[in-house]
Amino acid sequence: MIRCHLARIMGEHKMRISDVARETGLSRATLTLLYKETAQKIDLESLDKLCLFFNCELNEILERVPQETKH
Repeated sequence: MIRCHLARIMGEHKMRISDVARETGLSRATLTLLYKETAQKIDLESLDKLCLFFNCELNEILERVPQETKH
C-alpha cells in the first residue's frame, strides 16, 4: 500500500490546496486526490513539482507500507 503524506506536509507549511495549486500549476483535482489519499495514479512531473515546491525528497511525500495479511 502506498501512503501519501501531502496533507501532513501541507499542514506543516500551513498551506491549502488552492495555495499549492496556484504555486505549482497542478490542478486542484490532482492535489485533492493526493491530499485525501484517493489517487489511483500520479504522473512523475506532478511528483517532481511537489518535491521542488516543498524542497523535499520523494520518500517524504510517498511511502510504501506493508499491507496487513489475513490469516
